[in-house]
Amino acid sequence: MAFSDILLASFLFFIIAALYSSVGHAGSSGYLAIMALLSFAPETIKPTSLVLNIIVATIASLKYIREGYFDKKIFFPYVLSSIPMAFVGGYTTLNPKYFRLIAGLFLVSAAVLMVMRRNSMENAIKKMPFQYGLGIGGVIGLISGLIGVGGGIFLSPVIISANWTTVKNASGIAALFILCNSLAGLSGHLVGLNKIDHNIIYWIAAVMLGGLLGSHLGTVKFNNRIILICLFVVLMTAGLKFLLVDFLK
Repeated sequence: MAFSDILLASFLFFIIAALYSSVGHAGSSGYLAIMALLSFAPETIKPTSLVLNIIVATIASLKYIREGYFDKKIFFPYVLSSIPMAFVGGYTTLNPKYFRLIAGLFLVSAAVLMVMRRNSMENAIKKMPFQYGLGIGGVIGLISGLIGVGGGIFLSPVIISANWTTVKNASGIAALFILCNSLAGLSGHLVGLNKIDHNIIYWIAAVMLGGLLGSHLGTVKFNNRIILICLFVVLMTAGLKFLLVDFLK
């Protein structure tokens, strides 16, 4: 890869990491789209996305949890079922085209749903049935491992729209959920003896800076309204990227 392409990718990864980490996400859907558009080697896209996810999700998790934005009662049911399924998904190598289609439709729909239900998000928090967390977590984990994402971008709109926790708690839950799923997915991928891009050190530096900036803004500077606006932008742009990436190659 030419050095100019490395610089371009690093800048774009920085922007994605900053935006996504401001809402407790790690940016995997954005990384996937960037790597597809910049013609990264196909076999390196998923592991690169997962490694960058782990870096940003670690930063965001520490920041949100340290600031008190976390709810373990919501987190644990999801992660119990998502980790083993993310490992299975990471181990499995499939054509991601159909998953991008499903993920894109889901994310665009979730963004629209959040706008339609923005008033209900101010209502009293409801108790989440434990079995819902297990079922939803398993599905998200499998899809996350298959396409190389952490799954927080699927989890956040579910728990926010259902009023199962607060907006900022949802960001903290999503960050740690992404970290756990990304570690499981990468482990499954490495067991499958797949490789990682040798230029990844540049991408890691870029997303570390972006993750530090975004998680600071999300926990200290942004109020709930700004976080929801950012989350809407993240969901909509990620969904459109999933839907359009095959047409832009």
